Amino acid sequence: MDGALGALYGSGRDAERSSGRSAGLGASAPSVARWLGDIRTYFPNSVVQVMQRDAIERLGLSALLLEPEMLEAVEADVHLVGTLLSLNKAMPETTRETARAVVRKVVADLEKRLATRTRATLTGALDRSARVSRPRHRDIDWDRTIRANLKNYLPEYRTVVPERLVGYGRASQSVKKDIVLCIDQSGSMAASVVYASVFGAVLASMRSVDTRLVVFDTAVVDLTDQLDDPVDVLFGTRLGGGTDINRALAYCQSRITRPADTVVVLISDLYEGGIRDEMLKRVAAMKASGVQFVALLALSDEGAPAYDREHAAALAALGAPAFACTPDLFPEVMAAAIEKRPLPIPDMATHQ
Repeated sequence: MDGALGALYGSGRDAERSSGRSAGLGASAPSVARWLGDIRTYFPNSVVQVMQRDAIERLGLSALLLEPEMLEAVEADVHLVGTLLSLNKAMPETTRETARAVVRKVVADLEKRLATRTRATLTGALDRSARVSRPRHRDIDWDRTIRANLKNYLPEYRTVVPERLVGYGRASQSVKKDIVLCIDQSGSMAASVVYASVFGAVLASMRSVDTRLVVFDTAVVDLTDQLDDPVDVLFGTRLGGGTDINRALAYCQSRITRPADTVVVLISDLYEGGIRDEMLKRVAAMKASGVQFVALLALSDEGAPAYDREHAAALAALGAPAFACTPDLFPEVMAAAIEKRPLPIPDMATHQ
């Protein structure tokens, strides 16, 4: 254990002499592969993942991940997927299939963890938002109608007077909501891109919502037609580069046909390289038309990254507070947006 830690973090004079880099691993793929095997033997998965991330950052091991034998030795997690995606364009063909297999395993694990709860939470929200208060006779939900009118029970007649009728939504088999996920693919947003792609695939599998997934840097790419396979979505991204939020929102706005039934989710650290005032005007216009607008600084387990506080405050002033959201909270945020009720903003969220 001491040797595995020392190879990465060094100690005292060694660390100073190498300016924060340890000579313990060198640049040799075999020695790194052995070290990866050692840490998987001696440490739990959560620690292994932290050490792998530190090794990639401190020792510059990204290039070695382009070798298939290295990929087979690592412990796959969301952050490793982000690193692989950032290397996607430089990846040789011999490594690409191994990389896709690693990404597919992580995506499958995430879907297993998140899909059931997401579908259940959103289906409930869609059903509630679709209920109507003046239903036709055949569409009356008698169970809920009786419960809603128990206060109107007349003992002498042994009956309930139904002042308010609760009905099933007539569009129960049709699309009820349009959801647009607009994802910043700058380098700092890697984990958010991975989670958003998985959620996009889950939402796309639900018949009652129409889901669009858009990624952007200074260009805008619509990956909606690849939503049946989140791995294809992820390899369609290109992490890194600049940011033009206004351009991305302009594209999303142009695709909105039912504003009152649309939820737009912007996932970005809000560092805008485009036209700031136009971006804010676009958000204001969407909200005025009836669109539910959600701004997430991150969709990850780590909380908010560095972000543009001025832009976050400006969005909050428009009634769209920007906050970091964990994957476990995301279904609740979407349910609240669908039902047009206040978002469940966590305590640690930043309102300004």
